[in-house]
Amino acid sequence: MQPSFEKYLPWFILREIPFIGNTMYKKLIHQFLSPERVLNSTETQLKKIDKISEKIIFGIIHHKKFQDKAKKELDKILNKNIKIVTLTDSSYPALLKQIHDPPPFLTYLGELDNAAPCISIVGSRRATSYGLSTSENLSYKLAKKGFQIVSGMARGIDSRAHKGALRAQGKTIAVLGSGINNIYPRENKYLFQAIAEKGIVFSEFKADTKPFPSNFPIRNRIIAGLSCGSIVVEAAKRSGSLITARLAGEYNREVFAVPGSIQSKKSQGTHALLKQGAKLVENEMDIMDELHHFVHSTKKYQPASLQNQKTSHYRSCKTAGPEILRFIGPYPIHIDVLIENSGMDSSQIASQLLDLELAGKVNRHQGNYYSISEENN
Repeated sequence: MQPSFEKYLPWFILREIPFIGNTMYKKLIHQFLSPERVLNSTETQLKKIDKISEKIIFGIIHHKKFQDKAKKELDKILNKNIKIVTLTDSSYPALLKQIHDPPPFLTYLGELDNAAPCISIVGSRRATSYGLSTSENLSYKLAKKGFQIVSGMARGIDSRAHKGALRAQGKTIAVLGSGINNIYPRENKYLFQAIAEKGIVFSEFKADTKPFPSNFPIRNRIIAGLSCGSIVVEAAKRSGSLITARLAGEYNREVFAVPGSIQSKKSQGTHALLKQGAKLVENEMDIMDELHHFVHSTKKYQPASLQNQKTSHYRSCKTAGPEILRFIGPYPIHIDVLIENSGMDSSQIASQLLDLELAGKVNRHQGNYYSISEENN
């Protein structure tokens, strides 16, 4: 058998034993230092563990009956060249190890990078064009600043966060709510491959686990646990993203929220976070002001309080450049409304919009909507 098979088999056997949750698993490893020692322990030794049940003790003493099942799962992982990182490995993410119920081990594709800090960006699966562009732009700029962008590879905000980091040629981490052999959603197949090649794809579930709804709240604790801060871009009142934000707060990590329209139900969750004390985000510098000490950069960063105040991109656009910019803001606006508000003829507006789009000063959205680009903030 491969040395790696022998190394990881005890971890997989211990996971198969009923009633051992992540918190108890961590207690056992803390007490015995390795899963091998746990499996070889006596009943007397096990009874010294706080809050351990008789059912767990019985399962550990009779662990050999779980061995075949564990071997099959481990074979499935190693035969596909999927990697494993365990709680006792030095490469296990340090911040994740600090939570009370970290995964005892993670399966993953890609290359671990524990030198760069992580920040998560999460939000609605059915986001508005404003939310999608904000997610991608924030991700792009934070990746450029040296952060690894963590998200859940779901539709909407998550996917755009990953894409922003990849566009910046930075690192991004996808944490799956399914097994690593079960890509979800299916349309993210190519995104999954890109992240596996240039970042990391993590899962704590068995390789073929389907994306059951109950998996996603479990997955969210890893997103929050990996990160020194979590940003919620767009979230309704009962969004799963609010679970990530709540957990980040419980883990004593920073919580950020991007404000939206007061008329949008998709921003009710983010506005609730702001009322509860989350830090308001207008651009990436709001995040850097709080987390700059995590980033090791050749260029020394100065918080905004020590810099000269800069005129916002939106305000400067209103006083310079083509006339139509005076009528475009951060929220998408339809070209017909621009024609009505500006009093300009449609051909003149179309020409100016094309020039501005090519220059990267405005974003064009589906249905002939336009908004100010955040690229040049």
